[in-house]
Formats: sequence, C-alpha cells, structure tokens
Amino acid sequence: MARLPVTWEAVEAAAQCIAPYVRQTPVMTSRSVDDAARAEVFFKCENLQRTGSFKFRGACNAVAQLSEAERARGVLTHSSGNHAQALARAAQLHRVVAHVVMPEDAPEVKRSAARDFGARVIDCAPTHDGRVETATRVEEETGARFISAHDDPHVIAGQGTAACELVAEVGPLDLVLAPVGGGGLLSGTLIAMRHLLPTAEVIGCEPAAADDAYRGLRAGERVTEFVPRTIADGLRTPLGERTFDILHSLAADLVLVSEAEIVAAMRFVWERMKILIEPSSAVAVAPLLSGSIDCAGKRVGILLSGGNVDLGAALRLFG
Repeated sequence: MARLPVTWEAVEAAAQCIAPYVRQTPVMTSRSVDDAARAEVFFKCENLQRTGSFKFRGACNAVAQLSEAERARGVLTHSSGNHAQALARAAQLHRVVAHVVMPEDAPEVKRSAARDFGARVIDCAPTHDGRVETATRVEEETGARFISAHDDPHVIAGQGTAACELVAEVGPLDLVLAPVGGGGLLSGTLIAMRHLLPTAEVIGCEPAAADDAYRGLRAGERVTEFVPRTIADGLRTPLGERTFDILHSLAADLVLVSEAEIVAAMRFVWERMKILIEPSSAVAVAPLLSGSIDCAGKRVGILLSGGNVDLGAALRLFG
C-alpha cells in the first residue's frame, strides 16, 4: 500500500493542537434507535460542535499551522456552508482574514453565519467548476492561502479527532458510519480507526443522488463531472485527490441512501432523540434505520456531522 498523505501521528498531533478551541462533543444514545436497528448505537454529536459541524476541527487545525506570512495574507476556501463558517470562525479566533466562496444556492443559515464570524462571502455558480474558478480569481486578487474543505492534510487530520473522542468515551465498536461528500471526515475516521480499532468496520454513507465516491472508488478513478441532486447540501462536492487516495488505499466500503431515506432518518432523529441534525448527518443514520446495513447485535458508532439546518426548507420536506 502506498504511503498515505495523512498519518495516525498527524491525527494525534491535531487532537493536541485543537484541544483549546474545540468542544469535546457529547455521545448520545437512543432506545428507539437501538430497537429499530437491533444494535447498541452511539451518536457522536458533532452537530453540537462549534459552528454546528465537525468541520471546525479540520479548519482550526489548518489555520493553526499557518506561518506568520500566511496569516498576514489571510485564508480562502470554497464551501456550501459548513466549512465556510468553520474556517471563518477558526480565522477569527486566530485573528486572520477569511474569504469564503459560496454557491448561490447555499442555505442562508450557513451564509449568514459565515458573515457573522467576520468572513467576506463571495457568491459563485452552484457547480464545482464555478466554485474553483471563483476561488482561483479571489486567490489571485488577495494572495490568501487556500484551505480545502476536505483535501488539505491538516483538515483531514483534524476531522479524524472526532472518531478518537468517540472511541475514548465508549470503548470498542464493531462498526462506524460516517457521511461522505468530499471525503475529509471519512478519510480521517478511517485513519483513526485503523489505528485504534483495526478490526472495526468503517462504512461511508453517500446520497444515491450524489454518488461520485461510490462510482469512482469502484472504477478506480475520481469522478468530478456530475450534477448532484441531493438535499444533503454538505455532500455535493466530489472526492478530492488526497481523500480519493486514502479511501482507495484503505479499501473504503460505501453504501448509498435515497432522498426519501435521508428525510425519514432526519425526521426520526428530530422526533425521537430531540436533537437537530441536517440532511448530511441523516445520511449516516439512514442505512441503520432502512436495514440496508445489518447491524444486529453490534456496537455501532455514528458520526452526526452537523446541525446547520435551513428550518424553512427542512420543514417543507416533512409535508
């Protein structure tokens, strides 16, 4: 196996680096979920993380690694929302200027949060090419350091710390489920779990309406040209080069979920667990409730990736 672009030692270092800034989010359980899945399920609630998602972990680690010269020029990213506000807040804490490129159709709750954290928000076309072209222009204009939402080594290492905390709190697990969009969370989780619990299974959960990772990993080649049609707005980006290499090298297993399953899982968690999760989080819960993954008798960890919900849009999904 080729040397991975991110190591376990990098995840360990990230955990120490970001400890003063991140919340050690709670792990929750639910008898209703356990009964439905016939399993013992532990939810790592990154929806209660600073800025409302796990993205703050990676963003904070990446900003902390900047040189003084880089800090003076500021940071830049393109994001549908969660990384945008995570990077904005991390930059604010480190007194660094942040520029964030956001698709025109990004949820207003995420757009306004990025602004509230002091970021300059620049609109772009709601396509991957639109994001890249606009970010490239802003980078040329400002000289800001680009920090990818998922394909930066420091970001990936930071995301792996959520799984570390989960295992430290609940002990051995048989299975861990994580959503996959750009692949940062799943990559970091795989690296952490391969070290901490090498026999545990890790499965990435992806919307069938944005299945680039599923198709790409089976073909052995990244899929970058596709039009996502999923309500899980945080999972509309393709795998990055580094995350593809990590997932391919570690033989990541993926499962697809339908839009109806995403909505049903989100509603189930809202109603039974009384916590707010966004559609991207629900993608990791859906296979458990639909039965597409057999979890009977297992100890299962689920990474609830975020809770930044456009309530008006979400409530319309429930009819």
